[in-house]
Amino acid sequence: MLKVGVLGAGHLGKIHLKLLKQSEKYELVGFYDPSIENAKLVEKEFGYKAFDTLEALINAVDIVDIVTPTLSHFDCAQQAIQQGKHIFIEKPITKTVAEAETLIQLSKKHNVKGQVGHVERFNPAFTAVKDSIENPMFIETHRLAEFNPRGTDVPVVLDLMIHDIDVILSVVKSKVKNINSSGVSVISETPDIANARIEFENGCVANLTASRISLKNMRKSRFFQKDAYIAVDFFEKATEVVKMKDAPKQPGDFDMILQNAEGIKKQIYFENPTVEANNAILDELETFADAVNNNTTPIVSLEQGTEALRVAQQIIDNF
Repeated sequence: MLKVGVLGAGHLGKIHLKLLKQSEKYELVGFYDPSIENAKLVEKEFGYKAFDTLEALINAVDIVDIVTPTLSHFDCAQQAIQQGKHIFIEKPITKTVAEAETLIQLSKKHNVKGQVGHVERFNPAFTAVKDSIENPMFIETHRLAEFNPRGTDVPVVLDLMIHDIDVILSVVKSKVKNINSSGVSVISETPDIANARIEFENGCVANLTASRISLKNMRKSRFFQKDAYIAVDFFEKATEVVKMKDAPKQPGDFDMILQNAEGIKKQIYFENPTVEANNAILDELETFADAVNNNTTPIVSLEQGTEALRVAQQIIDNF
């Protein structure tokens, strides 16, 4: 079992603490929170050991789980890596791309592994269909959330849209060619609604919309590729897969057949992949333990987390 400590005992930090305590792959050593008052409350309520300093926690563990505000990600991760500790770091990886690139270099120098908390990669609806997403040429995503003051310290692109950016980059095997975007600030000092169009070198186009002042929650992505349409509902954890194949010469009474202008007939059929219930946060934490123990590449590497941040920053810069 790997010894792990959590930095930050806020809303998400408490969830990580609870799951790491349950996990059979980790031994939860404790946590550090700069707020002495909050640290005492969490220690008293849940029984986790609170460390007095960041350095003391880092020295006591194999893996540091960084669940602090984005502004402090770099400093926390840098200290942990320089002490030879593996890091799990919440998204976005850091505040700037330059900081993220420095962490990549440091992790190589000190021979440690890092994973970024892009949790939607572990959403059961996405994992159920990701192997069917082979060469998407048009992607549309909508990520809408009701207003919550937590998270408004960063633009909606870094708060919400970055989830979809990471998912898209994981399935489109091509470099980004061009980005157009627009953003509007409604309540916050930074944009609350954003739309981006990402064009890839292979011709794929992704259209992303994110809002944190919506009246309802929605997290839907649709992938269009040759002879297939794949929809993923990250919120409801549901999928829809519609595929086409050449129509049989003698179609059955219930076969759905389409004929195009050239007279080519296609049969439409539906696939219903099994969506197995899981805890995505626990899965991402435990797969990182596997990567450390087996010396394999983490599912969401520091490099991938950096690319998601790079694209997000380009979107923001285009506002």
